[in-house]
Amino acid sequence: MGLKFSYTLLAPVYDSIVGSATQKMRLTSLQRLNRSTPQNILINGIGTGLDIPFLPEHHNYTATDLTPAMLNKCDARLSQHNLNMKLHTTDVMQLPFNDDHFDIVLMNLILAVVPNPALALQEASRVVKPGGKIYIMDKFIKPGQLALTRRLLNLFMQHIATRTDVVFEKLLDHCPELELLQDKPALMSGWFRLIDLEKNIK
Repeated sequence: MGLKFSYTLLAPVYDSIVGSATQKMRLTSLQRLNRSTPQNILINGIGTGLDIPFLPEHHNYTATDLTPAMLNKCDARLSQHNLNMKLHTTDVMQLPFNDDHFDIVLMNLILAVVPNPALALQEASRVVKPGGKIYIMDKFIKPGQLALTRRLLNLFMQHIATRTDVVFEKLLDHCPELELLQDKPALMSGWFRLIDLEKNIK
């Protein structure tokens, strides 16, 4: 089952499944955007727009998602808020934006969803400015962790909604230009993590 097809089916019920379960973690993630100076921010995989009510209003946002059905719900939510945001239907593994364009790239619950998370991180790194930040909130297995249940669950889940076997450190190996600033547990005994990266200045 393709990712776009899966999330087209999930779009009507996505908020009820994910919304309340991730809200506290989402709020913590979005606090990283509370800067006084307006920033040019890319939100990769915005989905139905669950982040929208909690986004600071003074930034300029560009938001992407692969699935029109998800973006339709996002657009309806966006109409109720005073945000400068442009929505794009696009693949986070092949972004249509120039190199070194954004001050911040936000990736909430997207790296463990896409088929090639290393490529998605590489694309985020490409479009963020030198000295810019990539903020990640997602679920990852730690290096060397057996996590047998999660790995077995992945055999099923990766075809429907998300992967449960992604090792973040392996993704970071593909992006030597990124420096790890922070990595802290967010939920479920550290399965979900908040990770801050900075792109090295050339």
